[in-house]
Amino acid sequence: MADWSNWSGSVKCQPREVLFPTSDGEVATIVRRAAASQQVVRVAGTGHSFMPLCATDDVLISLDSLRGVQWADTVRRTAAVHAGTKIHELGAPLAKRGLALENQGDIDRQAIAGAVSTGTHGTGPTLGSISTQVVGLQMVTATGDVVDCSAESDSELFAAARVSLGSLGVITSLRLRLLPLYRLHEQVRREPLEHCLATLDERTHANRHFEFFWYPTDDCAFTKTLNPTELPATPEPEEGDGQGAGLASAERDRVGESWQIFPTARENRFNEMEYSVPAERGVECFLQIRDLMQRKHSSVTWPIEFRTQAADDIFLSNASGRATVAISIHQGAELRHQEFFADAEAIFRRQQGRPHWGKMHSLAARDLAELYPHWQRFLAVRRRLDPAGRFLNPLLRRLFID
Repeated sequence: MADWSNWSGSVKCQPREVLFPTSDGEVATIVRRAAASQQVVRVAGTGHSFMPLCATDDVLISLDSLRGVQWADTVRRTAAVHAGTKIHELGAPLAKRGLALENQGDIDRQAIAGAVSTGTHGTGPTLGSISTQVVGLQMVTATGDVVDCSAESDSELFAAARVSLGSLGVITSLRLRLLPLYRLHEQVRREPLEHCLATLDERTHANRHFEFFWYPTDDCAFTKTLNPTELPATPEPEEGDGQGAGLASAERDRVGESWQIFPTARENRFNEMEYSVPAERGVECFLQIRDLMQRKHSSVTWPIEFRTQAADDIFLSNASGRATVAISIHQGAELRHQEFFADAEAIFRRQQGRPHWGKMHSLAARDLAELYPHWQRFLAVRRRLDPAGRFLNPLLRRLFID
């Protein structure tokens, strides 16, 4: 047995085996062997999910040996990448080919397959999650077969597999839609919350990317805008100048290639809850969470993050069928979060929120079925591909069966 823990330390398990396959064939062999012994198979990336998505006492697969860009088509602006590739490992190789990801979040440590499988996203009202950038994928199913899907080939599976929490099979390769290499200008500004909210709609639609962080300690907002630019790149920040401190908490102005500007370092570990609410409910929901923190949880000093996301057609996407606002709350990993997160979750649920699959929530299948218009279609695909539940650990059984 080996000890495994996620990034924040909120999830720990002792799998019977931790295996590092180097090919689709080796993944298929592992899955067939697990099926013969009635063992559950889960896949771990870098453990950036705060939920026990990867936890198992049986077989844990790491795709750390399946990394890198397989090929890139500069004419069609697509590339195939191995599923274990970390997002930060894509920037430079794609840039050499004159290509870049359309959008990404401000953490780039995740494995690309894990980010896709949980619907990880950045911000922008015209932009979707990383999952929406997938144009095809390859996976090993519960029978050990290798299948490929796209919008043109098994479109039902494709609509389910792009956000599937690893419940349909082991994704081994993804084909991504890309943009020509581009540069971004980042501006982070501290301002009164009242001004941020009064200009929110205007700035959300005037910038390619706009978000804000509300800090409870002084009731102010740090706004963050990212826009394409032809300006020359600025020098890398000096160590200790606060620009790499993680959640926006210092004014800054910088220019660089998109893959260099999107991410910020996460030097302090935390736990997180995020819900996506209908876009028109975003401000109301934020104000209710702010009031909760000021009135009942004033000891929490970590910020609220407010981001936007375009609607998409992926079955389990948080933006499935609706434009959305994602609201994130945080607490230091060493501090109690349970009461605060439970109180906030009650607000999120009243606002028709959908939980981020990789972040803390308490929902089960009966709750989730009401939130996703294509819930039953996803379950049908899951039963077709994995009727015996080879990829279902206790959390996924709660989400899809209980």
